[in-house]
Amino acid sequence: MALQAGIVGLPNVGKSTLFNALSNAKAQAANFPFCTIEPNVGVITVPDERLFELEKLVKPQRVVPTTVEIVDIAGLVKGASKGEGLGNQFLGNIRTTDAIIHVLRCFEDDNVIHVDGNVNPVRDKEVIDTELQLKDLDSVDRKLSKTEKNAKNGDRDTLRAIEVLKALKLHLEQGKNARAFDVSADEREQFIADMFLLTIKPVIYVCNVDEKSVVSGNTFTAKVHEAIKDERAEILYISAEIESEIAVMENFDDRKLFLEDLGLSESGVVRLIRSTYKLLDLATYFTAGVQEVRAWTITKGMLAPQAAAVIHTDFEKGFIRAEVIRYLDFLELGSETACKEVGKMAVQGKDYVVQDGDIMHFRFAV
Repeated sequence: MALQAGIVGLPNVGKSTLFNALSNAKAQAANFPFCTIEPNVGVITVPDERLFELEKLVKPQRVVPTTVEIVDIAGLVKGASKGEGLGNQFLGNIRTTDAIIHVLRCFEDDNVIHVDGNVNPVRDKEVIDTELQLKDLDSVDRKLSKTEKNAKNGDRDTLRAIEVLKALKLHLEQGKNARAFDVSADEREQFIADMFLLTIKPVIYVCNVDEKSVVSGNTFTAKVHEAIKDERAEILYISAEIESEIAVMENFDDRKLFLEDLGLSESGVVRLIRSTYKLLDLATYFTAGVQEVRAWTITKGMLAPQAAAVIHTDFEKGFIRAEVIRYLDFLELGSETACKEVGKMAVQGKDYVVQDGDIMHFRFAV
């Protein structure tokens, strides 16, 4: 499945610098606002040590990791919800993403101009939140008006929908994001999901910090933690400048040594991808053969036919069974043949819930 995350933030907070470090595409990163006018799309290879282990054992012709698309979305200004600046474009680009990576400037540097004159990440967060909330309010108002017109028949679901929408409207008017709205999963799906609200999207707040704050944070990051405590959100400390230095290092040992000197075990890129997977409740399964070892991304809880459809829709339509080997069993025994011989390959049907790390073969007929 193609996962797409959008990097958002005010101008000059380090968005494009982080994007450059994350992806294999290049967005202009300059010390002035709106240096990224069109959304730039880059591709991140998802790091997974299990792929390397499978490669050693299977010795395939090629290895294909799964990827995440990253969209660097043009900077936002106040009034975007009303079309100010690049507002309509900005909001439209966010709507198509699965998750939001919200970059907040949490460092002082007189050489990097802040669009509002001084560093205040909570204020910056609220600027973008407000514009997204205003856009969501428009969506809620439109649906509420339509639903109220249909309430004359006294249908219980319609009346409940009105209650939920009014509560959500009040929630947004109080400056709160829809992802923090307290409603059951069923009612969220029934009454809210079809509006595709912007503030309901899962978000990772990336605090762009200086080198000395990348491990423990600073006073700016402490304020961000307080501001998001009621949201279902992840928060990371990343130095976009450090990540840009790591990105140009071709030697793995050099990168590892550089990170160790900073007191880090892995790069911000790796931590960001892992947080994105956690936030979106994703998992990985593998296919492994002499031609190809490949990683596939699925949503946790997906059944075998749905997981098969990630490879090709025909696999789901004609699904017969799945042959499954646990990753640790494969690693211990060293091959598919060895796993079969000791009964470590299970034959699973349509009701099998695919587990993270499963190595799978699908049998199908169309």
